[in-house]
Amino acid sequence: MTPISPTPPDTDPATDADADADAEIHEPRLWHADRWTARVIKNEDDEGWAVAMTRDGEAEPALVGPWTMGRDKKNPKPLDGPAFSTLVKTASEVLRRHEQQLHSELHRRVTVNTASARLTVALDITPDEDNPSASLSAHDEFDVELARVSVAPNFRLNAASAAAWIANEFRKPG
Repeated sequence: MTPISPTPPDTDPATDADADADAEIHEPRLWHADRWTARVIKNEDDEGWAVAMTRDGEAEPALVGPWTMGRDKKNPKPLDGPAFSTLVKTASEVLRRHEQQLHSELHRRVTVNTASARLTVALDITPDEDNPSASLSAHDEFDVELARVSVAPNFRLNAASAAAWIANEFRKPG
């Protein structure tokens, strides 16, 4: 049995871990480059294969999808550069769409025409596990803020609730 030697004093384990994370890997079932890892895995649902795309630092894959069988119809087709590039592009797009969806849930806007002006009412939610909050604001057509009040994070902003808030002279909704 070979004894395990301690880390030499002139190396920093944290730096070595960072270097390993940045190292490119090009194996038939595992590719790592450009802050992404593609791993070909056995599909648990059937006899096929899947590929999981994980961004560095993330615990869960951003994308899991079917992977092509090889010529022997038993093993997966090996990963290659063009396939990896396509997977990175697709996984990045999935993350971008997720971020857009989250942004649209947390920041809503409604435009209301009043007798004297066209106003934009905005609901901005600050998520927090312990103390979520939200604010309702009104801006004129020159983006000048006319009013701002705190509201419950579950406040439903729509044209009717915005118009009612404006008609109530921007008092905090009950």
